Amino acid sequence: MAINKADLGELVAMSHFAEQSEVITAEEVPHPVARDSLERRVFRGSIVVIATFSAAYVVWQLVDLLLLLFACSLVSLILLTITNALRQRTRLPFSVALGLTVIGLLGLLGGAIAFFGATIQGEFVELANRLPAAWASVQDRLSTSAIGAAILVKAQGLAPSGQAIVDAATTALAAVGGALSGAAIVLVGGLYLAAQPTLYSGGLLRMIPARARAPAAETLDAIAVSLRNWLKGQALGMLFVGVVTGIGLWLVGVPAAWAIGLVAGIAEFVPYAGIFLAAVPAVVLGFGQDTSTGLWTIGVLIAVQQLQGNLVMPLLQNKMVDLPPAITIFGIIAAGILFGVAGVLLATPLTIVVLVLVRRLYLHEDKQEVLASADASAVAPPVTVDD
Repeated sequence: MAINKADLGELVAMSHFAEQSEVITAEEVPHPVARDSLERRVFRGSIVVIATFSAAYVVWQLVDLLLLLFACSLVSLILLTITNALRQRTRLPFSVALGLTVIGLLGLLGGAIAFFGATIQGEFVELANRLPAAWASVQDRLSTSAIGAAILVKAQGLAPSGQAIVDAATTALAAVGGALSGAAIVLVGGLYLAAQPTLYSGGLLRMIPARARAPAAETLDAIAVSLRNWLKGQALGMLFVGVVTGIGLWLVGVPAAWAIGLVAGIAEFVPYAGIFLAAVPAVVLGFGQDTSTGLWTIGVLIAVQQLQGNLVMPLLQNKMVDLPPAITIFGIIAAGILFGVAGVLLATPLTIVVLVLVRRLYLHEDKQEVLASADASAVAPPVTVDD
């Protein structure tokens, strides 16, 4: 049972940087070490300083492209995780397992759209139709008291003008178009990365000097495993928030409950955002029904948030990165300030990458220490086949 060089591109998963580093280093021909003069060292140091500042400027100018590449890497990691799990159980060739993974995910998405599409579409139409009437009902209730009337006056003063609404709608449509095109690029790019993982990861390792390649490979392994564990935990958290929010709002009689649950579940990809994005339409619709329904709606949202933060996430942290809530929140704020909407969407995985780099490069922890709070099986061994 052994892996020959021809099978390496098929068999080594994207997270096995350490194994690739050993192969690449063994293939390289050692070069004789020449003693440098003082002038050459000074010249080389100056070039390094200039190149570092130039690279930092180029990276900042290409930050949107780098964020897109990072998103492609996350999609690739998802595909490879499923593909490797399938191969361990079926012993299928890599290309066949990857194809089945892609077809399975597309089939699952298409089946969900076909099964829930009409219902969800009706729910969103109902949501759009009921929100104005619900807001009018809330205004009527507020206008019966002095405090409520004062709140309405303030709200009307903050209402945007017609031109501002048109400008906002135009900007929103442009953003939606850009998001759809970006999503298509991310999906296609992630598929290409997953189809030839060692081509790209091996190329990255070859750019690293031989003396630093082994620790760099371990750092990349730790990043890949940490992101994989976070993605698994986040998927379960999104499912929990979406389903429980939809069921809870449906039980208390909120219209379009499943549409609101779907929004809450998808938005939970950015931690702590799902419930807050779902809260506005849910509360408006709840109080649009009557006061008791509105109060029950608030209770459901608080209960979901408490269950998510105090029960579900602590349980999932045995299978994901133990990321403190304060670091998560400030990471989202920082990424939003620096990189905009794309930064907010990718803030948590970017924070995980930064934490792994700090623990490896600054605190000098080894890979197992970094992964101590994550999945116990840090990196699954590569599958072997007969020569």
